[in-house]
Amino acid sequence: MGFQHREEHTDDGMLLLQANIDDMNPELCSYIGDMLFEAGANDVYWVPIIMKKGRPGIMLNVLTDENELERMEDIIFRETTTIGLRYLRASCHRLGREFQQIATPWGPISVKVGYHKGKMVQFAPEFKECELAAKSNGVPLKRVYDEVRRLFLNGEEKPEV
Repeated sequence: MGFQHREEHTDDGMLLLQANIDDMNPELCSYIGDMLFEAGANDVYWVPIIMKKGRPGIMLNVLTDENELERMEDIIFRETTTIGLRYLRASCHRLGREFQQIATPWGPISVKVGYHKGKMVQFAPEFKECELAAKSNGVPLKRVYDEVRRLFLNGEEKPEV
């Protein structure tokens, strides 16, 4: 896959959009999250919360570039039951990162490697590739994931984590 954002950097001009929701079917969350990611959101996550009068609810959080605000608003107001959004300005410190291909018994699988100040500090097998390999080969997902980690560590210097 080669390098992707190999240099550590900070992205300014980001927004964190938040909406507290207490009257929506939570089964909609994954669909809404997928739509937001497809529209260019950098991150989407949901947090369980307790709202006024002790009602359970969920908080939608969307990290996006401020240039994508209108697209995110359109999806959020169309697809959720919220009647308002909060906007928090944000800067994001992003590690340098690259993908490395690891040869496995189930075919090549990518590993995302993170760098801080030029040193490898973390790595993770690409989950969807591990999932596909597990399903295609009839082996447990945890076995594929663990084997990719083992093979990566045997071929690389150890991260500092």
